[in-house]
Amino acid sequence: MDKLQNIIEKIKKPDLSLAKQAQARLDNLTKPRGGLGRLEELAKQIVSITANLNPRIEKKAIIVMAADHGVVEKGISAYPGEVTGQMVYNFTHNGRLLFCKI
Repeated sequence: MDKLQNIIEKIKKPDLSLAKQAQARLDNLTKPRGGLGRLEELAKQIVSITANLNPRIEKKAIIVMAADHGVVEKGISAYPGEVTGQMVYNFTHNGRLLFCKI
């Protein structure tokens, strides 16, 4: 029980003041604001927990998904269809998706 208590005492509270800075960085990425949905909330949470705007996550998986922005024809998307290819190009040429160093 002493070992568990020792571990619990080492756990720090998240630094919620970093969430605003994290959001500013997210808003500057190649994507629509809020376009990553829940993933953006998770990124801010990781930043707050690690107290690091550029946390290094050792064990990770990367999934790159690209949507067809063809829905612009229906007035749903604010971006033309050509944006999909441009975004994928950026991702595959050292564009950053989130905060994690790769």
